[in-house]
This record gives sequence, C-alpha cells and structure tokens, in this order.
Amino acid sequence: MTSTSLITGASSGLGTEYAHQLARRGDHLVLVARDAARLEELAAELTRAGAAEVEVLSADLSSPDGIAAVVERLTDEARPVETLINSAGFGLPLAFERNDIEDEARHLRLHVEVPMRLMHAALPGMLARRSGTILNISSASAVMPRSTYAAVKSWQVMFSRWASSQYRSRGVTVTAVCPGYTHTDFHARLGLAKGEEGIPDWLWLEAPRVVSESLRDVARAKAVSVPSRRYKAIYTAARLAPDGLMARLAALGR
Repeated sequence: MTSTSLITGASSGLGTEYAHQLARRGDHLVLVARDAARLEELAAELTRAGAAEVEVLSADLSSPDGIAAVVERLTDEARPVETLINSAGFGLPLAFERNDIEDEARHLRLHVEVPMRLMHAALPGMLARRSGTILNISSASAVMPRSTYAAVKSWQVMFSRWASSQYRSRGVTVTAVCPGYTHTDFHARLGLAKGEEGIPDWLWLEAPRVVSESLRDVARAKAVSVPSRRYKAIYTAARLAPDGLMARLAALGR
C-alpha cells in the first residue's frame, strides 16, 4: 500500500531533499509552500524521475488561511496522510534587538505555532489508524544559546521528545531532526553567498546525507535524530558546556 507524505517548506532546502528521497521510495507526496511556481517545477521534476503521485498545495503558513488549508488536507479521512514533515522555516540575524519585532513574531509562529497546529490536526487520524510518522525539522542549534532561532528549535525538540514517549506505543513515531550546517539555499536566503558564513568546511553537511540518516533514525523510532558523528559529538558537548562558551561559539555564522 502506497504511503502519503505531506512536506511543508517543500520548495527549498531540506524540504526539497525529503521530497526527492520519499518519491524514490514510492510515497505519494503533498508538497506545501508559498511559491506555487516553484512547487509546480518540483512536482514536474519528481514526476519525470518516476514519482508515483505528486500533489501541490500552495499555502502561506504565516497566515491563518494558509494554515487552515493544510489542516483541511491533513484531516481529510478519504485521503489519509501517513507522514507529516514540518520543514517550513526561515532564519533571522542574531541581533534580536535590531530585528523587526513583526519578523520575530512571524518567525516564532512558523517554527512553533504552525508545527503544533499541524501535528494536532494529523494526530487523531494517525492514532485511529495506529500508524503514522511525524518529523519536525529542528537544528543542532536547539542546544546552543543562539538568539530566537535556537529558542524555537529547542521547543521543537522538547515537544517531539514528549510526543515520542506519549504516542510511540500507539503506533505514531515523532522525531526531531537536528542537523548542523547543511548545504542548501537556507543561507542564501539570509543574503549570504557561499563561503561568507564564517563556518569551517569540516562543519558542513550535504542535504542527501542529512535526510537519509534522519529517515533511518525515524525507522528506529528515535525521538531525536542528529545526523553525522561530528554533530552528535557537538550536540552532546553543547548540552554540558557553560552557556557563555556556547554562546560565543554559536555566534559564528548565521
């Protein structure tokens, strides 16, 4: 039986890579993002590559109407979604005091309120079927003092850990994926060209590896997935190190 996966933020970054890898394993896909043209391009690309079925859902998740459209799709009993991937997000400069407060509020909603609402919509059907998978794309920054980006990502990790323990015995797996610096267009969207982030080359990961490792961890029902040995070590050390030291290290890059 073919599984349906809904991916937010599918038009760029890790969301696009999840779409490619899930298409290759035979999933039906529901691609969600604001950019309808980019979604159509990606859907055509995936179809040419042999994807079974690709559905495009253009929705601005920073708006109530956009959220409602995705909630409606997740609660459609005739077309159940077996996998929800909350990948939509964006970054802001680290100088909180200089950032526009409305940008910060939108940042908070997109990383906390939106995945919470979508999980709340998806869970009843998954629990009734005793089968389902939820991935919240967090960050290794979740354990580092790093302005509001780390704060929202920390929420995703903590809630995923709780949800994993709460729902695993009822057939639903919830995993927070915590990648480190990964080569996608995320940093370009912050206005940074490649090489301008100030991050050593050895800290960079490739998106296909991040996604494939996270999917292996999901299959093992892990509550938290930290792709790569180097970031597993960093993630563990960061939870134990003094805040002042980690804040200085986390200030590198953007």
